[in-house]
Amino acid sequence: MLKDNILGLIPSRYGSTRFPGKPLADIGDKPMIQRVYEQASKVLSHVYVATDDERIEKAVKQFGGKVIMTSPSHQSGTDRCTEALNKVEKAENKSFDVVINIQGDEPFIDPNLLETLAGCFLSSMTEIATLVKPLTRNEDLFDPNKPKVIFNPKYEAIYFSRSPIPYLRQFPQQEWAFQYKYYLHIGLYGYRSDILREITNLKPSSLELAESLEQLRWIENGYTISVRITDHESIAIDTPEDLERILSMGFPD
Repeated sequence: MLKDNILGLIPSRYGSTRFPGKPLADIGDKPMIQRVYEQASKVLSHVYVATDDERIEKAVKQFGGKVIMTSPSHQSGTDRCTEALNKVEKAENKSFDVVINIQGDEPFIDPNLLETLAGCFLSSMTEIATLVKPLTRNEDLFDPNKPKVIFNPKYEAIYFSRSPIPYLRQFPQQEWAFQYKYYLHIGLYGYRSDILREITNLKPSSLELAESLEQLRWIENGYTISVRITDHESIAIDTPEDLERILSMGFPD
């Protein structure tokens, strides 16, 4: 487990257009949220589920996890994390230097991803951190549901987009993924606690509204997002069909 000053938060909502009740979906006799919680707890000493739903609260308590109730009015998981951070610090009578925001729909998340992300905060200069992975399939490059990332030589994000970036003018599009090293974003974030509280107060930015990517608000307001590259696969479950496909592949083992 990693040091005591990191708080792992799993924002979790019951409502989902494509998969209602997703956090409580059964995976090998355990609700999805329990599997996420158990994976995160392999790395982090302090893990909480942050939810606005009493059904999720009850399920977490039943498996012995920690849960904090938050407002139903939050527009993003980041906003929910800020409220949860404040409430957990008050409940635990303890301050946390770093918050890691863990997606509640990744029941098989590799603990190595969390270790890599947490390691970014060994530098006091890190404000926000996230992970990327090399793109290997050309079709992913043109999938708007899979944001692409470009970053500078200091591994700081320059931009995130649902479109292919950069545009390879000299090659036909079917060759782009083989002519340039593209990266896909993994939706896992770490924040210094003071920075998390600051970005929660920011108004939506023009780039964020255009792409529907919250992290663009932070970049547009001058915050630095540190990037680390990983080859570990991140498997999100967005629909019942996604879950069926994952289970057919032999998960959980």
